[in-house]
Amino acid sequence: MNDSSRGAPQGAGYWSAPEMGGAPAGPAHDVHGAQQTRPMPIVPDVPDAGRDADDRDDRNRDAARVSGPLFRDEKPQEPMSTPLPSPPPKKRAGRDLRAAIGVGVGLGALVVGSLFIVKAVFVGVVVLAVVVGLWELASRLKERKGINAPLVPLAVGGAAMVVAGYVREAEGAWVAMALTALAVLVWRMTEPPEGYLKDVTAGVFAVFYVPFLATFVAMMLTADDGAWRVLTFLLLTVVSDTGAYAVGWRFGTHKLAPRISPGKTREGLFGAVGFAMVAGALCMEFLIDGGSWWQGLLMGLAVAASATLGDLGESMIKRDLGIKDMGTLLPGHGGIMDRLDSLLPSAPVVWLLLVLFVGSG
Repeated sequence: MNDSSRGAPQGAGYWSAPEMGGAPAGPAHDVHGAQQTRPMPIVPDVPDAGRDADDRDDRNRDAARVSGPLFRDEKPQEPMSTPLPSPPPKKRAGRDLRAAIGVGVGLGALVVGSLFIVKAVFVGVVVLAVVVGLWELASRLKERKGINAPLVPLAVGGAAMVVAGYVREAEGAWVAMALTALAVLVWRMTEPPEGYLKDVTAGVFAVFYVPFLATFVAMMLTADDGAWRVLTFLLLTVVSDTGAYAVGWRFGTHKLAPRISPGKTREGLFGAVGFAMVAGALCMEFLIDGGSWWQGLLMGLAVAASATLGDLGESMIKRDLGIKDMGTLLPGHGGIMDRLDSLLPSAPVVWLLLVLFVGSG
């Protein structure tokens, strides 16, 4: 076997210096007959009187063609363009904000108007909210869990509890609650025994969760400055929720209870505390007879805690039921129970602190 039968040596197709005084064999080194398939060597541009500028342009174009892609089918890559960074998406509220504001203003006008015109009308508004809330809770329990909480004794007993709290205060509320729980047990006996325990357990829970806690609002109203006490309670709770929403939406990064309510943040909790404490100081100083600003600070702190716990509590219920809202009655808000979640647990807190600070008067 001779050297010419080994094929092209390493570096075939490129010019190389001859070794040992002789030119290597092979077609790639046939200078006179082979067609150049290698990149054009860079030749210094030496002025030549016999060539003009057009010849130099032709030579540059030939060099560009030769130094292009190695294969004809290969397309030259276009330079990658770096996309401009897109602006971060704006935060958006999870609900229809306009509808929520409109409904909130309408409810506020109804509550405040009835509160300062005729107290009995306000008690009727509370009774209506309690009955609708019980209906929403019982309906969701039946739909999602198959639990039949007796709605008739719940609604009648719940309304009686609120009225008893307004007429006979704490004593009347406790008696009405006991009778309502007993009515739930008896009413459920008219149906088959299967599921009796879970049905009556859910019914007694509903009695405590909705009408009993709402009774403390009616009990606040019995004082001489009862309308201002109820207004203070409402303002503190609403301001706490607003502070939590505003601060959490703008600055919230650290989740408060992600397994229960992923939208709530620690920053939102701090916002609720700050807003509620300022509102409490102003309300106790200017709205409550005998109240002081430092008492309002403590009350605001307590309301922020109770409102947050109440919101988390209902979120826990809704997660267990696999629903987002308890109802659809209020556009932008959900149902009545979605608005009562922070109000209900805050009612006994405000009632107790007002009794301790300024008396039951």
